[in-house]
Amino acid sequence: MRPIIVCGNWKMNGLPNEAGPLAAAIAAATDVPDVVRVLCPPFVSLATVRDALAGTGVAVGAQDAHPESGGAYTGGISAQMLAGLATWCIVGHSERRRDQGETDEVIGRKLVRCLEAGLRPILCVGEQLAERESGQAEATVRAQLEGSLGVLLRNGPIPADLVVAYEPVWAIGTGLTARGADAAAMADTIRATAAALGAPDAGAGLPVLYGGSVTSGSISEFLAEPAIDGALVGGASLKVDEMAGIVARAALTAEARRTAAAKQDLGAAG
Repeated sequence: MRPIIVCGNWKMNGLPNEAGPLAAAIAAATDVPDVVRVLCPPFVSLATVRDALAGTGVAVGAQDAHPESGGAYTGGISAQMLAGLATWCIVGHSERRRDQGETDEVIGRKLVRCLEAGLRPILCVGEQLAERESGQAEATVRAQLEGSLGVLLRNGPIPADLVVAYEPVWAIGTGLTARGADAAAMADTIRATAAALGAPDAGAGLPVLYGGSVTSGSISEFLAEPAIDGALVGGASLKVDEMAGIVARAALTAEARRTAAAKQDLGAAG
């Protein structure tokens, strides 16, 4: 059974003195079984959040890492620098593709650096509104996966612990909403593409998260889809009650899937 994952991306929000108490409050409000919880604060708050989450079972993630392991890159943060502060890392977020012009080649190099440093990557992919309206959504996502994972494959196989987050860019902060069925169809495309590239288990074990302005009110539609394994949460991850609602719904999904898997195993044994 694929893990159910809820990852909170705080983006450029929160001062260091606010980050620890917020992280601790979220951890206490989301203490449920069978849901992998990750919080990704700004770089300057990583140590504070790491310390606040010690012993809670909530992991710490970084929001980005530099594609090089070190050198004359003013303002850059390498994956090796993040080791010890975080165990996860978001790579290729749509805002970095848009604002920093990150290409699939650069994103692939970041994946390599994360894996070298022992960070579990969450690779973000997703289409713009014009691409969806023109019928190019799946082709866009396939190309992003092929471009970034192609770089990874030059350095080794696709790791079993890779996570992909599907971000329909047109549904982030625009007031437009994606449907659960659309996200599930894209998750199938993501796994099929990963399988064609040689992902372990023919891509069947690849967790796919949904990330498009997720809230406690909208998450149920996406987690009702068997192809969706959790959420990459943006603004709502800064609110304790929102994260509590999202994780509680994720826990119901995890329980239902575990029960279904147990029944299937019993049937096979019989």
